[in-house]
Amino acid sequence: MLHRSTLGNNVTRPASQPAVLERAANVLRNVLAAAQHTLTLFGLSAVAAIALLAAKPELAKQVSQFLTQDQVQEAPALAPDLAALMEQPAVEADSAPTAEEKALLGSRKQQQAVTSWLSKRYRVASDATNMLVSTAYLTAHETKMDPLLILAVMAIESGLNPFAESPMGAQGLMQVMSKVHQDKFEEMGGVQAALNPVANIRVGAQILKEYVRRSGSIEAGLKNYVGAGAAESDAGYSASVLAEYNRLKQVAGGKSVPVTIPKAVAPVEKEPKTETARQTAKSEQLAGL
Repeated sequence: MLHRSTLGNNVTRPASQPAVLERAANVLRNVLAAAQHTLTLFGLSAVAAIALLAAKPELAKQVSQFLTQDQVQEAPALAPDLAALMEQPAVEADSAPTAEEKALLGSRKQQQAVTSWLSKRYRVASDATNMLVSTAYLTAHETKMDPLLILAVMAIESGLNPFAESPMGAQGLMQVMSKVHQDKFEEMGGVQAALNPVANIRVGAQILKEYVRRSGSIEAGLKNYVGAGAAESDAGYSASVLAEYNRLKQVAGGKSVPVTIPKAVAPVEKEPKTETARQTAKSEQLAGL
């Protein structure tokens, strides 16, 4: 009996339901009315703003610049796309070359001869080699350097491998220490562009030109370029670059230069045999050994 009586007291009376529904309907009507007033206010404000901007075009332009300013500033710096760089040169001549520059740039026939020779010598696809040679010539026009010297450095440094990297961190075609020369890569997207062939050639040529100018000669500039400026010797680096440079000049001049250059082998001096060694050799000869 106690259990049933307790349950009976917890049952909601049906008589209170109409009052609850009426209060809920009043709340809903108030919410809808407030929303309607808010939307009306926004609509009127938008119409007024559009009318103001239409009346003053200069104000509309200022608003547009203000809205896009933050987006432009916050856009991350990206390295140039490698495929885009390989499809078209990144260096363009601002003016017609002088007679001296024409002599350095050479003719299309000379460039083709250099491209063919380098492609065969370093076993690099002709199209890729053509892109590297074209970029070297255009960079030479920009930096007022001999393109064949730039190509010679590329050949000795990396064998025309744009993705080469040394244990010391030198990268790309011209083996640039990107961490040391970060400032030179800023306009090309940062140090992540060090392996882009065009960016690497441009930065490497700038560094080489600075070293040659400071040192006063190509030989001394090459010695500084390889990091042996304070050393007595550069382990034959300058001689290797200059030898390749001279070969490229012969190729550009129309001469036939072998693709494979035989290495000079120093004669091996034989040690004089001792008396015991001679006797042993004589005994082996008599024994038929």
